[in-house]
Amino acid sequence: MFDALLISTGVVAVAEMGDKTQLLSLILAARFRRPLPIVAGIFVATVLNHFAAGWIGQQVAGLISPEILRWIVGLGFLAIAAWALIPDVMEEGEAVVKPYGAFIATCIAFFLAEMGDKTQIATVALALKYTPLWQVVLGTTVGMMLANVPAVYLGDWIATRMHILRMVRFVAAAIFALIGVLALSGIGY
Repeated sequence: MFDALLISTGVVAVAEMGDKTQLLSLILAARFRRPLPIVAGIFVATVLNHFAAGWIGQQVAGLISPEILRWIVGLGFLAIAAWALIPDVMEEGEAVVKPYGAFIATCIAFFLAEMGDKTQIATVALALKYTPLWQVVLGTTVGMMLANVPAVYLGDWIATRMHILRMVRFVAAAIFALIGVLALSGIGY
């Protein structure tokens, strides 16, 4: 009954570990030292970004046969698995935070950082396979919050242990690869 919600939450929470938006959470927390507006900004940006991604995924799903859709989803998750093996780094210009306040700066920075990110692509892929859309968007948003809220509140502690998060990307890659192989094998379709 809540498969879309639970799977979406798990996939994005794992994908977000060590991701550049998690690094952005650490930077924003260090810059503003105001966790509530940062968390609110992450939430708003994620809902807007993932709703758009999920909506696109569900529109495309209605145009494609189930057999082709299975291949797209399977190959998409295999590509995300490979992508997860590449460590994310913040570019010099990406850490610049405008003086609009913690909430606005976080909304803008997160929305833009999520564009074309693996969690946004995962949201499209999840929306291709699962309905209803609200469960996919809620699940991906909860997954994003599970990964980023601790980064905001425990920024210093996490920053000194980033090597642990880097190892998590291998686990994430394995999970995405498994999902891709299962989809290509027709399991769950």
